[in-house]
Amino acid sequence: MKPFIFIGAIALLATAPAHAQTLVDPNKVAPEYREAAEKRRAEQLRQRECALKADLEKVLPRDRTAFLNHCLETMAAKQ
Repeated sequence: MKPFIFIGAIALLATAPAHAQTLVDPNKVAPEYREAAEKRRAEQLRQRECALKADLEKVLPRDRTAFLNHCLETMAAKQ
């Protein structure tokens, strides 16, 4: 039994931690792709803002997608 626990512990230590997707930095992108990177960054910021609103309002996981979609639609309508 000890060898299985030892192998399991080594496997957990050997895996790399998963990180959230980072924000796109338009300054680190080739000039021809800068406009697309700026649009992507703006979209990421809108998504993060809606996710923060969902966290603050303590939206249940089952309702989170609908809340985020509604939030993103209202933000797009305001612009």
